[in-house]
Amino acid sequence: MESAVGRTTDKRLLRGARTRELVLRHAVDLASLEGLENISFGRLAAEAGVSKAGVQTLFKSKEALQVAAVEHARRMFIDAVIRPARSAPPGAARLRALLDRWVEYATAPLFAGGCFRAANLAGFDSRPGPVRDALFRDQQEWTETLAGELRQAVAAGEIADLDAPLAAFQIDALLCAANTALRMGDDDAVGKVRRVVEGMLAPPRP
Repeated sequence: MESAVGRTTDKRLLRGARTRELVLRHAVDLASLEGLENISFGRLAAEAGVSKAGVQTLFKSKEALQVAAVEHARRMFIDAVIRPARSAPPGAARLRALLDRWVEYATAPLFAGGCFRAANLAGFDSRPGPVRDALFRDQQEWTETLAGELRQAVAAGEIADLDAPLAAFQIDALLCAANTALRMGDDDAVGKVRRVVEGMLAPPRP
């Protein structure tokens, strides 16, 4: 039979996990608007309706909180963009599906300030450390996903031969620019992205 101590411990762990999720949800929204540098224990505690001491207990340091926010945003991005696109066939169709899902992710938007990655990379690109490393891993994973689908499309003869890593870099840069344009009210940004990407996905010449 489960002891009272065991039940109490389980409830505390569950409360801790729920509080962590709540705080991180507020953290990624705030970081998408103002950058990771501007998140703090006190501000997140106030916004999430929990104690500052409770947030400090969960994350220990601001840097640990920032890294956790990056990882949380990464998981949310995978769930919103990458995982749904996997239902499309590999290659050009999946690349288009990734683009469609990214457009939904940025225009809905999933985060209050739009693309989390675009909002934070520039702030840490020249600041070595765990936060920069986490952002770099996230960025690298995304561009490698794009490059992988481009390679598949070339191998299947769906599109003309191209430098897949370079094309993935160009698509990512285009999406970052589109995110900024969307935040500034440019409703044609999505159409511009689609036109450029479709140019990359042109079939091979006979």
